[in-house]
Amino acid sequence: MKAWVLAAVVAILPGAAAAERFVFSTLEGGEIALDGWQGRPVLVVNTASLCGFTPQYAGLQALYERYRDRGLVVFAVPSDDFNQEFGSAAEVKEFCEVNYGLDLPMADITRVKGRDAHPFYVWLRESAGFEPRWNFNKVLLDGAGAVVAAWGATTDPESPAITARIEALLAE
Repeated sequence: MKAWVLAAVVAILPGAAAAERFVFSTLEGGEIALDGWQGRPVLVVNTASLCGFTPQYAGLQALYERYRDRGLVVFAVPSDDFNQEFGSAAEVKEFCEVNYGLDLPMADITRVKGRDAHPFYVWLRESAGFEPRWNFNKVLLDGAGAVVAAWGATTDPESPAITARIEALLAE
């Protein structure tokens, strides 16, 4: 297994603060504020259209369809940090709609690692010790914006590890 593949759930630091007001630009040119989903669990996934894990888009959409009426938000954050994303928001949007029928919320192409990372990912690294090591890393936030768990690219979105955590949050 290559070093960049994070296969297990990462440890989340105890006492990590809840997500503050983070705003993302969207593929359509608008904005999404994470606090707009307050009270709802949110699965944030850094994605890429040209990655070997791109078929996980189907699982993300299925997860969203399965749980959205109960409150889950699945939020895709396309990134070219690993050189596997299209060059424009329009290309990403078309690819995702045509190939996967995605209707889940999506950010614009966003930096997720390093010093130029989006403030959410800086906060995630500093408060929870988690930084994406590849595309399709998944971070689950509870309804208060606290980090519950994070998984690497090899964890399927519909895996029991993820769905059990989502079910527990939705039951609260």
